[in-house]
Amino acid sequence: MSATMTRDETTIDLDELTRDGLFYEYSRAADPIGSGAIPPVPYAEFPAELHEQGPTRVIPLDLSRRLGCLGPATSPSLCANFLHIRPGESIRVRPNASSQLYFVMRGRGRTQFEGRTIPWGTGDFLTLPAHAEALHEADEDAAFYWVHDEPMLRYLGARAESPTFRPTLYRAEEAKAELAKAAADPEAQRRSRISVLLANRACDQTLTATPTLWAMLGILPAGDVQVPHRHQSVALDLIIECKPGCYTLVGKELDDRGRIIDPERVDWKPASAFVTPPGLWHAHYNESGVPAYLLPIQDAGLQTYLRTLDIRFGDPD
Repeated sequence: MSATMTRDETTIDLDELTRDGLFYEYSRAADPIGSGAIPPVPYAEFPAELHEQGPTRVIPLDLSRRLGCLGPATSPSLCANFLHIRPGESIRVRPNASSQLYFVMRGRGRTQFEGRTIPWGTGDFLTLPAHAEALHEADEDAAFYWVHDEPMLRYLGARAESPTFRPTLYRAEEAKAELAKAAADPEAQRRSRISVLLANRACDQTLTATPTLWAMLGILPAGDVQVPHRHQSVALDLIIECKPGCYTLVGKELDDRGRIIDPERVDWKPASAFVTPPGLWHAHYNESGVPAYLLPIQDAGLQTYLRTLDIRFGDPD
């Protein structure tokens, strides 16, 4: 404050500095969902029909109104999208995001990014870092499942300017081979799930695909059950392939036998997505008679780095 500032100017300056300050009784602020200050992450489903027809476009899976935040956003920190590209057409995207992950649900084409051409086809994964524009070009009708962390940066009022990893392509053949290897392991049936996690050499502290994004390619064999589990990251689940009879049960608590109490059932549909809120118990079931494949993408990279993921498993019967 200047030595020449008058008393009136001093009062105005202090009023400006103090007007946004608030105080809350501890129990209200410590549990903002319980107190009603913010809404919980909702259940939501997004059908394949959204990307199976129509023009070339980005289709945000937007829950921002229900989350009470600026949008588009599918969770407080992530935005999931379907991206449809008609044959011979292209689309440019440049989110203010530190991390992007694409899964090619169908089609074939290429992406131009930072002066390089990246080819892709059905079943491939592609991760892109901050800062540059991506031009996606399709040779045939194509659709991506695209997740990025722009909502987190929007909340922080930040700009993603410095890449923290290099563009990385995970080919479908290699991913399927690694998943088959995991399924053939003699210990596979004793594990909580049969899956592989995408990782990047730049993410040696989190073992994830990007510093914020965690992605799992999993198989749910016919007749199998993934036992109830929970974690503090939001799961943005894509069902890659399934037949009727595959579903997820979700609920708040387990009984003394490790079963979910009063669960909500979410039936799986191919090339469709749904949201599993954080902190809730959920279990996956396959009663279809054939294997099913799923891709959960979460902000678990960030949660792992913060040491807050807290993944837990219920005891099977």
